[in-house]
Amino acid sequence: MPAASVDQILEALDPEQREVVTAVRGPVCVIAGAGTGKTRVITHRIAYAIAVGVTDSSKTLALTFTARAAGEMRARLRGLGIPNASARTFHSAAIKQLMYFWPYAFGGSFPSLLTMKSGAIAEALNRTDSALTPQTSTLREIASEIEWAKVLEISPDEYVESALGAGRTLRIPNNRPDKANFEDISKVYQAYETLKQQERAIDFEDVLLLTVGMLEEDRDVRERVRDQYRYFTVDEYQDVSPLQQRLLNLWLGNRDDICVVGDAAQTIYSFAGASSSFLLGFTKRFPSAQVIRLSRGYRSTPEIIGTANAILRQGGMIGEHGHELASMNEHGAKPEIAKFDSNAGEANYIAKKISELRAKAGEHVEVAILTRTNAQLDIFERELRSAGIESQIKSSEKFFERVDVRDAMRVIRSASVLPTEGGNWFDDLVAVLRPFGDTDYVHAFLALAKSMQTSQTIQEDAVSAGSAITLRTYLRELEDRAEQNNPPTLPGVVLSTLHAAKGLEWDHVFLAGISDGVLPMGNDVEEERRLFYVGLTRAKSELHLSYSGTPSPFLSGIL
Repeated sequence: MPAASVDQILEALDPEQREVVTAVRGPVCVIAGAGTGKTRVITHRIAYAIAVGVTDSSKTLALTFTARAAGEMRARLRGLGIPNASARTFHSAAIKQLMYFWPYAFGGSFPSLLTMKSGAIAEALNRTDSALTPQTSTLREIASEIEWAKVLEISPDEYVESALGAGRTLRIPNNRPDKANFEDISKVYQAYETLKQQERAIDFEDVLLLTVGMLEEDRDVRERVRDQYRYFTVDEYQDVSPLQQRLLNLWLGNRDDICVVGDAAQTIYSFAGASSSFLLGFTKRFPSAQVIRLSRGYRSTPEIIGTANAILRQGGMIGEHGHELASMNEHGAKPEIAKFDSNAGEANYIAKKISELRAKAGEHVEVAILTRTNAQLDIFERELRSAGIESQIKSSEKFFERVDVRDAMRVIRSASVLPTEGGNWFDDLVAVLRPFGDTDYVHAFLALAKSMQTSQTIQEDAVSAGSAITLRTYLRELEDRAEQNNPPTLPGVVLSTLHAAKGLEWDHVFLAGISDGVLPMGNDVEEERRLFYVGLTRAKSELHLSYSGTPSPFLSGIL
C-alpha cells in the first residue's frame, strides 16, 4: 500500500487537529477530550512526520495502554501506507526488549511469564498463616494490591505502611479492619514473590521492573534501545504510572521528540498507581512544549456532551484538569434520569426499553449497559436473558480461541490469496462465511468488515492513501486483533463496567445503578466523578441514566 501524501494526510482534519498533526517537532502535549478524534490525530501526525522526513517509520514508537488501542493504531497506520511503525502497550514494548536482550543482560533462558496471577496468589496464600480465604473476589483484591505496590516499587515490607498512608480501601468479604487485612496481604505478597523465584517465573509488573533495571544498569543495551526508537508518541498519558514514566524516561534519554496525548478529566486508574501529574506537569519538564487542545467532539450529540460538560463544571474540573467540548453532531434526545424502588425494577425497565429499541431499530443496534461494578451486571444479564435478548459481558471470553472462529479464519485466509470475484472483497467475504451459518461470530466478522468499508477510522485513511481495502487487508486486521486479543464486537447488548468501557463507544448507553454508595464508591470522590464522566461520554446518540434508592450526588443538577 503506497504511503499517503502530505495533502492526503491533512485533508478532512479540523483546524485543531491539523495543528497537532503538523507539530512534528517535540515536545508536544495534546489535551484531547472524549471523542475529539485523538487516535486519528496521533496516527496522522506520525504519518505526516514520516512524509516530511522528520523521522523514519522504523524509528517511531507509539505507546498506549490496551491491546485494542494499539491494534487500532496499527490498522490506521497501515491504512496510511505505513505498515512497519510500532504501536504497542508499555508492557508489549518492554517484554520485546527484555526477551531480546535477556541472554546478554541476564544470561540463560527467558523465564516463564505469569499471564494470570490468581493461581500463584492462591498457592502463596496457602503458604502463609493468613486469615484471608481463597475466594475469587479476595484473590482479585490481593492481586490488585500487589500490582499497585509493584508499579510504585513498594516492597512487601513497606506495603502495610504505604497502603495505610495512601488511604487504600479493600473490598474483602470479612469484618476485619483494613490494617489487619493489609498485614495479611503483605505476607501473601512476600510468599508470592518467593514462589515466583522458586518457579523461575515473572509477572507483567516484573517485566517493567526488569526492563527498567536492565536499561539503568547496562549502558550498551540502553544506547542500542535509544538508537532503535527516536520518535515517541504516548496515548492516554493521564494513566501512566511512576514506573511507566521511569521506563519512558530511559527510552527517551535527553531527547525531546515526544508527543503526549491525554485528558486529566479521564484519569480513572489512580487506584492502580496511575497519575495525571505527569500530564499536568509536562510543561514543567519541557518548558518549550507546544500545548494544543482538541475541543470539537465528534462522538456524541450536543445533549450528551452538555451533560458531560455539566459534570466537569460540577467537579470544578474546567481548566488544566479538563475542558468543555463542543459537539459537531446534530441534536438528539435529551438524557433522562429514571428512578426505581429496587434493582430488579430498574433491570426490568431497562430490558423493556432495549426490547422496544431493538424492535424499532433492529436487533443489531449498538447498545451497552454500564455499571460501577461487575456484581451489578449479573442482574441485568439475567433480566435480558428472561426477555430473550442476547448479551455479552465484555472480555468474558477469548474470542479467537474458539474452534469455530479459528476455522472461519482459515477459510478467509485461503480465500484472501485468490483473485477477488467482481472486484468486491466484501461480497467474497459474505460468500466465504455463508457455510458457517447465522452465528454470532459471523455477525462479528461482517460488522468489522462493514466498519472498515464505511467508518472514518479505517476506510477514510485507506482511501486517502489511494488504495482500496482488500480481503487480504481485512485478514491482516483479523490476525492483528487475534495477536492482541482484541476481538470484533459480538452481537447483542454489551454489559460492561465503567472501567472496562474506557475507550469504547455505543449508539445507545444505559448507565445504570447510579446510586449513592455505589457511585461514588470508596474515598476518592473526584476519581469517581471522573469515572462517571467517562461513562457519560461513551454514548453517541442516546444516554439513559437510572438508579434505585437514593440517587448519586453526581446526578444533582446535571440535567
